[in-house]
Amino acid sequence: MKALVTGAGAVLGQGIIKSLRQSSLACEIVAADPNPLSAGLYWAAGAHRIPMANDPAFGESITALIDRERPDVVLVGTDVELAWFAHNRPALEAAFDTHVIVSDPRVIAIADDKFETARFFAEAGLHPPHSARGEDADAVARLVAAIGFPLVVKPRIGARSVGVSIVEDHDSLERALVGRTGLVVQECVGDGDSEYTASVLVFDGEPQASIVMRRDLRDGNTYRAYVEDYPTLNAAVREFGAALQPHGPANFQFRIDADGVPRVFEINARFSGTTPMRAMVGFNEVEMCIRKLLLGEPVRQPVPTPGVILRFLDELFVPQARIDSVS
Repeated sequence: MKALVTGAGAVLGQGIIKSLRQSSLACEIVAADPNPLSAGLYWAAGAHRIPMANDPAFGESITALIDRERPDVVLVGTDVELAWFAHNRPALEAAFDTHVIVSDPRVIAIADDKFETARFFAEAGLHPPHSARGEDADAVARLVAAIGFPLVVKPRIGARSVGVSIVEDHDSLERALVGRTGLVVQECVGDGDSEYTASVLVFDGEPQASIVMRRDLRDGNTYRAYVEDYPTLNAAVREFGAALQPHGPANFQFRIDADGVPRVFEINARFSGTTPMRAMVGFNEVEMCIRKLLLGEPVRQPVPTPGVILRFLDELFVPQARIDSVS
């Protein structure tokens, strides 16, 4: 089979490629990215340059690439491409007899906006952090009156903790909000020792496999992950997946409050940056999705190997001639 992976320069896209290479699938990997200096391009059998997702030529270029390569599966490796693929998945699958692993636009929109994430979980009765839009002064005041400080101020649309601040009083809250738009103010739940990242696979309306890992963060990314059984948290993650109804993978990031309740503050309606880390311990969600969609195999819950995953830097040398060959 052949897999097309976009976003070969992103942590997500590279993680998908790593997971494919760790799998037992006989899979030819074709990678795409706007930048010819993206490392993931050089882990694949074929490498292609495409426009940025906000370029008007993006859709035409991706369609032509899929027509040229005829992949059996398309794996979206960067957030900024998700909305386009979500809207165009039915047409692409019908035209090219392929599978595009992306959720529908409703799910992508909920996950893309942290305030909408909180509102969705609240309406589902799943206990997100109490939240208010930064522009809604009355709602922010009610939030402060109800729960006090500390609070978290963050962009509604963003990643890797960019623009996130913890405020301890009214003055620091005002400074965090002034002159900025598109923010959400949230309850600060737990601490760094109670933060988790989890994945669930949902097909045919039912959660079919899940994994939970406690994590340590550095610069907004998981750099250590602790693998244990976590049966109660896995049950909660499956409940989250049943409510959200993604097409295949979804990643939930949460902290545990003082009562032991998981409080989700972020959804990635896709594979995530920790996907290859999960594959290392026996939960290869990329392979499981492909086996389900392409080979018709049932998803079976793996038993992850307990331990600690340590993330580190690596290097790759690419000769200039190979860079010049990227189409």
